[in-house]
Amino acid sequence: MKKHLIAGIALMGAIAVPGLASAAASCSVEVQGNDAMQFNTKTIAVDKSCKQFTVNLTHPGKLPKASMGHNWVLTTQADMQKVATDGMSAGLDKDYVKPGDARVIAHTKVIGGGEKDSVTFDVSKLKAGEKYAYFCSFPGHWAIMKGELTLN
Repeated sequence: MKKHLIAGIALMGAIAVPGLASAAASCSVEVQGNDAMQFNTKTIAVDKSCKQFTVNLTHPGKLPKASMGHNWVLTTQADMQKVATDGMSAGLDKDYVKPGDARVIAHTKVIGGGEKDSVTFDVSKLKAGEKYAYFCSFPGHWAIMKGELTLN
């Protein structure tokens, strides 16, 4: 009887481990920005149990970052347009994000075709009920390349 109990506990532990791995996997997302000025996702849900969240940005296209670069910038929806406008004057060398802009929750660097970048941010920066937007701040892209991020 003791052997069966120990085997049962061991089996439960084995079943619980994949569950934990799945929970960790939900604390990141893969996002692509392509040569057609499109993100491959329009919504991202962040689980409130995550302490940190990672966005892995890839550019599967061929064009260089100077002509078709993309980044991923997170702000509140209310701040998106102003942050994008202010970022244009920052220039490519600053990833089209105004240095020290407190409205920016997180952002990647601008990448070109075949490149990738990641950003990890503390989920504690997000508030339940707030509307968040992510977008590419490359000049002219933010009006098309955008989506909504929610805290669930």
